[in-house]
Amino acid sequence: MTAATNGLATEFATFRERRDRSRYVARRFADYLREAVLDVGCYEAPLREIIGAERYLGIDIAGSPDLVVDLDTARALPFGDSAFPSVVCIEVLEHLDHLHHVFDELVRVASRYVIVSLPNCWRDARRPIERGKGGFAHYGLPAERPLDRHKWFFGYVEGRDFLLAAAARHGLEVVELFGTEQHRNALVRAWRRARYPGLRYHNRYVQTVWAVMRKPGAPR
Repeated sequence: MTAATNGLATEFATFRERRDRSRYVARRFADYLREAVLDVGCYEAPLREIIGAERYLGIDIAGSPDLVVDLDTARALPFGDSAFPSVVCIEVLEHLDHLHHVFDELVRVASRYVIVSLPNCWRDARRPIERGKGGFAHYGLPAERPLDRHKWFFGYVEGRDFLLAAAARHGLEVVELFGTEQHRNALVRAWRRARYPGLRYHNRYVQTVWAVMRKPGAPR
């Protein structure tokens, strides 16, 4: 495993809204998104406008998808094998009971690349738990049933290890595996890395793990 694929490398990215994350995806992964793209769990589909509707298809149960699909109840995505050169699934799997099955479907309908990101749930939960007050998004016990919530609670390293194991199960080549963290003062980052060395830093402060995986025999 190389430095590019062990998941320990990090980049700086701050997402204040969904569109910021979609802009990052379009820019950062442009080399993998040159042909038709399936956006699984697209919600309002901001990526459609950024990369162009003519080669984009977004699916979700809510928002502004091109095709309405309930990812948690569908037995299969409504596409044939290897239907899309690139499939992206950004901050979605953690919302699904059957995330392992949905990952299998991402691989089935992709012909070249599967790009997945997972959040570090520990990062946002850490401070409220340490302080003994407050809350954090997508969890808790609201009085009314929420429209959406996270079904899984995991740290950065668990997310990384899941992606590595899922890729190995399907024989995928992990082209890139890295994390993103918010922009911070260099001295603050240095202190944190010294105080929480190795993977402890990633579990506390790195917000997202990203993976680019290539199917066996797919052209580069």
